[in-house]
Amino acid sequence: MRFRLPSTLLLACAACSRGEEPEPRGLTPEALARPAPGASAPSVPAEPTVPADAPLVLFLGDSLSAGLHLEERASFPHVLQRALVAEGRPFRLVNAGVSGDTTAGGLARLDWLLKQAPDVLVIELGGNDGLRGQPVAAVEERMRALVTRGQAAGARVLLLGVQLPPSLGREYVAEFEALYPRLAAELGCAFVPHFLAGVGGVAGMMLDDGLHPTPEGHARIAATVAPALRALLEALEQG
Repeated sequence: MRFRLPSTLLLACAACSRGEEPEPRGLTPEALARPAPGASAPSVPAEPTVPADAPLVLFLGDSLSAGLHLEERASFPHVLQRALVAEGRPFRLVNAGVSGDTTAGGLARLDWLLKQAPDVLVIELGGNDGLRGQPVAAVEERMRALVTRGQAAGARVLLLGVQLPPSLGREYVAEFEALYPRLAAELGCAFVPHFLAGVGGVAGMMLDDGLHPTPEGHARIAATVAPALRALLEALEQG
């Protein structure tokens, strides 16, 4: 079963990474999503068939998880689901991406979402906090609560690290970005550093607004996140 949360079309923002990086091993953006030849818009595959007893993965995120300006099935959580189903690692998906959301908003709705009893909680939040200049200590406190509440509910947590644009100031950016690996190490959760690597600021990966990924950008995000999510699903299978 898949749940769709309503989006509030607030100012959405994304953490930016700079420059090309090596392709993640295994899945590649080219293998995950490409426009159909001659088509005016990308063709989005149908939703996959997933066993009713497959693990439940909840994505708690902002406009990036929601796939703002695109068909929902083009967003990276859905690209990930199709790819991992195809390789024999299916999961049920709850895409709780809400455009404009912050760590405070995610924390406010987390307890309700955890009633779905997810096996894996993917946290994709913080970009909006950073772009609004929120105090790092407060963001870290809320992020810590997101991770620990997810773990207390029995979910394995995957934290996606944010990279902010340098225009926000070198000291602030360095302090903000450091909170993600620090929390992952302290709390023992899975971690993907700079999940927007190769997307932010890269031609063809971002829409004209400069904030939100194209379908190809979402495919690259999926390729970056896939190894960590695959490992958690494999660990669940092994008990």
